[in-house]
Amino acid sequence: MPPPKYHIIYNWDGAPHGYSETPQSMDAFLEKTYAPLKDTQVGAHFWCVGEHAARWDSDVLEMLGDVHNQTYENAASYTFTENIRHMLERGEDPQQAVIERGHDLGLHVYASIRMNDNHFNGAQIDDLSTLHHTELTRLRIEHPEWLLGDQTSEWFALSWNFAVPEVREHRYAHIKEICEKYDWDGVELDWQRHAFHFPQDDAYRLRYLLTDLQRAVRRLTDELTTKRGRPFYLATRVAGTQEMCNNIGYDIPTWINEGLVDILTPAGGAATDPSLDVPAFVNLCKGTDIQVYPGFDGGLPDPFVGPEDAETKNRLRTRAIAARYHKNGADGIYVFNWHANRDSRRALLSQIGTPDTLRHTDKIYAATHRFIVEEGEWRGAYRIDRTLGEVPIPLKRTLTGDGPTIELDLADEITAEHPPQIELRIRLDQWVKGDEVEVKWDKTILPEPTFDYCMIHDPHHISDVSSAVWQRYTLTPVQAAAGRHTVQIILNRRHSQLACDLVLTDVEVMING
Repeated sequence: MPPPKYHIIYNWDGAPHGYSETPQSMDAFLEKTYAPLKDTQVGAHFWCVGEHAARWDSDVLEMLGDVHNQTYENAASYTFTENIRHMLERGEDPQQAVIERGHDLGLHVYASIRMNDNHFNGAQIDDLSTLHHTELTRLRIEHPEWLLGDQTSEWFALSWNFAVPEVREHRYAHIKEICEKYDWDGVELDWQRHAFHFPQDDAYRLRYLLTDLQRAVRRLTDELTTKRGRPFYLATRVAGTQEMCNNIGYDIPTWINEGLVDILTPAGGAATDPSLDVPAFVNLCKGTDIQVYPGFDGGLPDPFVGPEDAETKNRLRTRAIAARYHKNGADGIYVFNWHANRDSRRALLSQIGTPDTLRHTDKIYAATHRFIVEEGEWRGAYRIDRTLGEVPIPLKRTLTGDGPTIELDLADEITAEHPPQIELRIRLDQWVKGDEVEVKWDKTILPEPTFDYCMIHDPHHISDVSSAVWQRYTLTPVQAAAGRHTVQIILNRRHSQLACDLVLTDVEVMING
């Protein structure tokens, strides 16, 4: 029996434990956990049960906070961990309470397990003896040979190496204990948090090892289904394209053909990837009961350039991405790291779960930004995401008068009863008067645009000019019909006194529904 249609799956990372002074009451914890979800389109709550240490009385894991004898590296870690430990000391169990409250609200509740979470701030194996981190465990300290070290992206050196049999056995023991201990509706294997599991050049050839663990967990969930007399579902979060799944070590066709998953979530590993290849995953699952819930992360990773304020633009882009995923056959939407109180995400959580509730809402369809963080926090993390990103891109004169072509997939079914205002806008950085850029929509040259300088970096409102400009074009409903469209940008003339490139940074269609 397949899972019911959830519309929206909401993943809570456990943060509500840190939202009250120590000791936190169970009522305060549950109120903060479920306030964003109650009376929205959310149908399933995926509760992160932790990363490496237990938040329950465990026979296989160390207790969270034990490794440093309940001394903490900062106030946030103290508050979070001690709130959990106080609950357990009072004889309360936050996992069981989360399940019961979710069921009272009509939600399914899953245990979400981060298969290789790495929040060790880029620490290296040589740092293990002095590293003070609440999520560190003695097992990791005692077995540095089980870690990836210099065989992966620098930031993820302390990630488990799943080529090591003991690592897979340890992760399976964690999964088995949490599944058997509580009355969950299912379990999620979150492979994307974080997606560095094998030595960098070996993942595709070693993918059978992740499949083996996925297969073992499926056998476990089948046994629990038989024992309980009702389904125990298996969800998994993977990369956003088939190519990246192969590169990381996820053998998705085998998982689907063998029925090793009930809910498949293609998603980015670091911030939202708007370029998920949803049609490919939907097509792979065709003819099966496996459901596809493409995922959002806490925010969009693009540099904010306006012209709307950041919160408005994030909301309009989120609606557009969700509408496109529904059009491409998604069964619903998955949201991750959407930390929220009762109201801060309520509008989106009441809209993005169905195509009907997204209809006639304002949206921005935008080209995906591709960039790699090489230095500082999360260096290397983004290299597995947004591989289909099309901007930013320098504009060069070409031999044939060609230019880069951006593809936008619009999902709005425009009707005569609700004719919206539709605008194509492109943003050019290092633009000056004298630059000539021609734009083609579906191979047809658009008329002369209007120009607006991008003024978000002039908070004092002094200047009349900036180094970036928006070119704007009005589109008709016929031009912007639902479906895939191309935008070609051609540099006809670059100002002769500028040696730097003219850079296309953004391509967007704004629909005021």
